[in-house]
Amino acid sequence: MEPHKTHEQTTALPLTVPDKVETLSLVETVVSWDLNRGSLPETDISLKLVKEFTAYGRVLGGDLATVCRRLLADSDLRCGAQATLREAARRFHMPPPGGSARGAAHRAQNLARLVQALLRGTGSAAPAAANEESE
Repeated sequence: MEPHKTHEQTTALPLTVPDKVETLSLVETVVSWDLNRGSLPETDISLKLVKEFTAYGRVLGGDLATVCRRLLADSDLRCGAQATLREAARRFHMPPPGGSARGAAHRAQNLARLVQALLRGTGSAAPAAANEESE
């Protein structure tokens, strides 16, 4: 029988949100994959990356949605951010790719690009939202 876990033991558990620095490094690596030449990454590696990018991307999507709500309704930045959020909502809720190495690698690469788009959107929209709030 396992011993009863105390509060101190449970606080040391890792968070479910992946580390930002590590994830961004992986994003850069995955975006640079040339899936038309050379060998494909192992399927289990690609599937692990799909899960990680999905978890991190959902957090970024929440951040961008928060910033987006502070922008003027008719601003170009808001329209662009909302388009990115719609794409994120669609892609982050797709079922995991099948067992094909190529399919899993493509999904990981597409999600890595989406993470980049969410970061760009937040980076562009956040200063504009702050300016609009101060006016």
